[in-house]
Amino acid sequence: MKPQLDTAPIEMDLIRLSSQPPELTDEEIVSAYLQTRNSQDFERLVHRYERELYTFLRRFLGDVQQAEDVFQATFLSVHLRIDQFEAGRRFRPWLYAIASNKAIDYMRRNRRHQAASLDAKMSYGASEDSMINHLAGNVASPDEKAIVNETGARVRAAVQELNEPTQQLIQLAFYQGMKYSDIADILQIPLGTVKSRVFTAIRKLNQIWMRMNETPPSSMP
Repeated sequence: MKPQLDTAPIEMDLIRLSSQPPELTDEEIVSAYLQTRNSQDFERLVHRYERELYTFLRRFLGDVQQAEDVFQATFLSVHLRIDQFEAGRRFRPWLYAIASNKAIDYMRRNRRHQAASLDAKMSYGASEDSMINHLAGNVASPDEKAIVNETGARVRAAVQELNEPTQQLIQLAFYQGMKYSDIADILQIPLGTVKSRVFTAIRKLNQIWMRMNETPPSSMP
């Protein structure tokens, strides 16, 4: 005779899970905040994007303190402009539009400092492989060591040679892994334009990457 399996605990877990309300979407939280101005609703948005957005900003700016400053400035701007959020629009692209624009403004104000920092991290000797291989991938946490290794510094240096709008595009498409449709929403440009600009940006980055990896001529004795 086969032993009887006690399924009561499993059934109770299923009942408990099914009785829990579904997680609210970003847009539902924004709607609730607009109606009640309950600070807890706004804090939920901040906590939901705390790691993701901070990681994006750290990769974009290449500096911990700057990423923290821009993160704070982004959500301050969200708080001040929340009444301008259009019903029917997705919150995530709207948030990233604010964050990436804040990051670009910050970069322009601190260009000299960033250039000096990046120059100090550059070195020769890496293999001449495609730039695209170093753009993909996710950071596990804000203090991930991989983003400060030699290759990471060289990739950032290459990206920094592009103009600010192209840097923004690269960060969204490759570092953040966003869909082209979301990028089009963030940048307020047609989807076809996004695809064309990504193609052009990758071609430019490959040229920069190959130039960076050329072995400097040795000095003659």
